[in-house]
Amino acid sequence: MTAFDDTVHVYLDHLYGPRATEVQRRLNQRLAHFCPASEPQLSIEQQGQRAPLWSEKDQWLITYGDSIVDDPAPPLAVLDDFLQARLGERISSVHVLPFFPWSSDDGFSVIHYREVNPDLGDWQHIQTLARHYDLMADLVLNHVSRESLWFVDYLSGSLPGRDYFIEVDPDTDVSAVVRPRSSPLLVPISTRRGTRYLWATFSEDQLDLNFENPDVLLEFVGILLFYLEQGTRIVRLDAVAFLWKRLGTNCIHLPETHTVVRLLRAIVDHVAPGTLLITETNVPHHENISYFGLDRLADGPPDEAHMIYQFTLPPLLLHTLTRGETHTLQGWLASLPPLPDHCTYLNFTASHDGIGVRPLEGLLPDHERDALLELMHRFGGFVSMRSNPDGSDTPYEINITWFEAMQGTRKGPDPWQIARFLCSQAIMLSLQGIPALYIHTLTGTLNDVEGVERSGRLRSINRRRWQRRELDLLLDSTATPTHDVFNALSRLLDCRRREPCFHPNAAQRVLTSDPSLLAIERGPLANGRRLLALYNVTEVPLSFDQLGDDVQHALSSVPWQDLNARSSGQATDPLPPYAVRWLVHGP
Repeated sequence: MTAFDDTVHVYLDHLYGPRATEVQRRLNQRLAHFCPASEPQLSIEQQGQRAPLWSEKDQWLITYGDSIVDDPAPPLAVLDDFLQARLGERISSVHVLPFFPWSSDDGFSVIHYREVNPDLGDWQHIQTLARHYDLMADLVLNHVSRESLWFVDYLSGSLPGRDYFIEVDPDTDVSAVVRPRSSPLLVPISTRRGTRYLWATFSEDQLDLNFENPDVLLEFVGILLFYLEQGTRIVRLDAVAFLWKRLGTNCIHLPETHTVVRLLRAIVDHVAPGTLLITETNVPHHENISYFGLDRLADGPPDEAHMIYQFTLPPLLLHTLTRGETHTLQGWLASLPPLPDHCTYLNFTASHDGIGVRPLEGLLPDHERDALLELMHRFGGFVSMRSNPDGSDTPYEINITWFEAMQGTRKGPDPWQIARFLCSQAIMLSLQGIPALYIHTLTGTLNDVEGVERSGRLRSINRRRWQRRELDLLLDSTATPTHDVFNALSRLLDCRRREPCFHPNAAQRVLTSDPSLLAIERGPLANGRRLLALYNVTEVPLSFDQLGDDVQHALSSVPWQDLNARSSGQATDPLPPYAVRWLVHGP
């Protein structure tokens, strides 16, 4: 047996005990039929050296397949054309949110995993996108749509779907289960055997799958390999924290869940080196980083996700810029442990989901969190709730576009919306990790209240569908926020991708400064080059004397060059309201 076989057997033994050998035989049959979409991206020598999988040129975009439409062209073709025409090499990767046939949750209630939604296009359009950009695709493995063939099998008592779901006696105590929603956990289903109750973590249309059944695991290994064959380079494990269930526990982050992630990591490293796994776990930071594999007992490098979402960043950045103080953000950034080798964060401010509130636990007192929620209400947003084990509800996420969230401070709306918005994006772009911009952040999209009214879903507020002609008109005008935001962000992306100090693995240090200022040092690199990023998070100009001793010393000790070619003056000049200053020193 190879080292890979030995590793896989350990994982399968943990999951399935005496059945592990038979499950491994069936797994190897699937792997034997895998046909990679292209040659492996790393040579054998590079694999041995664990070569970096990313660089400062990695800048990602998050979008739905139909976020931009132009009938009668297939939306995926419209998206590809828009990205090449407007962004080109400014972005390196595109996360196309679930592009499969679906029944609810804008794609995350999948009906057919191996089909492209015909309203978007076909696999040829996906493959074309994958040739132009690194493609991220979702592996929605926790749950499936009630309209899926697997559920039809369950209702009829037929294989394979008959044993794919989790039946629970309705009198069972499930109060300990951690929930991301306030809907009932157990959903009544009428079957030929009478009424049965199925586990549904997210909604009654999204029925959880039973990974205690190895057939389910093998099914998803086959789906994963199929996505890789279509050109996917980055695989997002959706809602993976809830994957394994065990009554009497909280059913989140269970050891078996981590073992499934390790198994998938071992598989992609074996059959498609260079493929990245990213886990989507909207939880407090100390829980989130466990998906690097840091809680394992064995020695060796991290063996789970290559990347995790930096879920704490969006709500904490929102607090920082609406409160006008950096103390909490500075403390959190300074507390981050060094990244494990060959692991990194995906930094973002907005996505297709809302702005998660759970990651603020332990960072902000409840009254500060509640003040932030109230402010977002004033700016036109909503708040989604989740159920607690005691039956109460607490805030789960804020539903608002990031541009609208930046329209003011605790004092109310003000004239600094665009400057504040751009400051937030520059902070995100400069942090250790890979940045990802949501399409509606890039376009400075307003709250889509009509979309919420049409769908009845709060998250629709940030899921507008642009008409290509309308968007092009706004982008080409010189007097629209859309034009100003898009072009300013494009300049930041151009600047960032040329600067080696923004490599995802370059060291990061937070300088002690005035609470109105955020100061971050990246580097130094091997050649001595380093970068100092300064951000005024208030509407009040900051003079050199107000910056704090550490920042004053850094600015005075060596000559600095401003990366922004449009800037003039000295590094020690005052910082205007919401100013962004990227300074470099060295070759």
